[in-house]
Amino acid sequence: MKNGHISSITEGELVRRGSSIFRALRNLLLISMSIVGRAPGQQASPFQGSVPMGDGRVTSLTLTLDDAIRRGLKANLGLLERDSYSKEERAQRMRALSALLPQVTGSFSESVEQSNLQSYGLNLMLPPGLGITIPKIVGPFQYTQAGVTASARVVDLAAIKNLSSARATESAALLSVEDARGLVVQAVANAYLLVIADASSLESVQAQMNTAQALLSRAADRESAGASPEIDVLRAELELKTQHQRFLVEQNQLEKDKLSLGRIIGLPAAQDFTIYDRISFTPLPRFNQAEAQQKAREERQDYQCALRLVQAAEEAVAAARAEHYPTVDVNGFYGDGGSRLGNSHSVFAVTAAIKFNLFDAGRIHANVQEARARLQQRSNELADLGGQIDAQIREAFLDIQTAAAQVDVAQSNLTVANKTLEQANDRFAAGVADTIELVEAQESVARADDALISALYAHNVAKVSLARILGGSEQQIHEFIQVG
Repeated sequence: MKNGHISSITEGELVRRGSSIFRALRNLLLISMSIVGRAPGQQASPFQGSVPMGDGRVTSLTLTLDDAIRRGLKANLGLLERDSYSKEERAQRMRALSALLPQVTGSFSESVEQSNLQSYGLNLMLPPGLGITIPKIVGPFQYTQAGVTASARVVDLAAIKNLSSARATESAALLSVEDARGLVVQAVANAYLLVIADASSLESVQAQMNTAQALLSRAADRESAGASPEIDVLRAELELKTQHQRFLVEQNQLEKDKLSLGRIIGLPAAQDFTIYDRISFTPLPRFNQAEAQQKAREERQDYQCALRLVQAAEEAVAAARAEHYPTVDVNGFYGDGGSRLGNSHSVFAVTAAIKFNLFDAGRIHANVQEARARLQQRSNELADLGGQIDAQIREAFLDIQTAAAQVDVAQSNLTVANKTLEQANDRFAAGVADTIELVEAQESVARADDALISALYAHNVAKVSLARILGGSEQQIHEFIQVG
């Protein structure tokens, strides 16, 4: 109201005004969730998808936060992809090991042969008086042989270093799987908290609808009794329709966010479920930032994974340099051969060889330079990740402190708004105020309620983020967030 005149406010403006802070937080969270684990060229993060489990025939399912996390760890696509990647790296390590182990093959052969000696240049003509003739065709004759062939690379420093590099890479892949578990827990917890916030907003709007309905009934009674003008009834009716519109918007958003949660944890799209847990405000346990930074560097799987990748790159450089050194190979064959196995004799052959590089046209030098460049890249990534961890911890503490202060302010504002609404109701009942004052008081309560829901949501999301940053998401979440 300005200078005694009513400001022009449309229903749509009232709807948009209702929960702008919460909407902004929701959008920021969805953006952050969409880029978690995204690889170059991918349109969406695999951690937002899953392999659906079940057919959705169960009428309804009640989900706790622990249930949702367990389902996510079984079905989330991001974790399944990381697990497949670790298996590929294990195969690479086994392939590198096979280059150092003896290769043994068995063989059995039986040959039947007839030869034309003239084709070998043997065309001897002896004098007829000797009584000796040399046949032109020899055979057919047969030869049978069975044996074992073995080959082994006795000395190969390059292969040894390649094996060390492959082992470090496999270790990094296993740590990457553990890191993916943390990402899944974070994605599930954030989506679960979002559904809880949606449900709280829907309950708040439902309460506002009930209040608006009571206001409309009271205004209609007063208008029938001649104590209020018709415009009071119209204002009350407009407020009820506005709250109903907000209810439809919140209901739609709740269903969409439930679908997103279902996608993360592997529920079929047709599966209906309800959220069991309700999460209230609980202060963060005392935690020192310096201790948090040390804990994160020791327990963050992605940081340990980056360390292993640096080690793998160092071994790869050593492997490239070792290509200059000679290699020693031993090959052998042992078997039994003759016209037939019963009429045969043992046969064998052993060969040892030393191979060394004389000229490679710069190939080894190029391999060394390439390996060094990869090592520098891995080292830079490790240093950057360490800086990210420090910054993330500071940001998480700032977000938690700010959100906690916002919760305190929002609770105070809600108390004041509720008292204002009570007084406005009393003034309207006494006939000393019209519906303008009552509608404005009701909108103040709605805004204060939305602000409290947003602050609680932001506080819990910040604690989930800190749990993820510290590297122990599953354990830390239970310490930071109290469900009930």
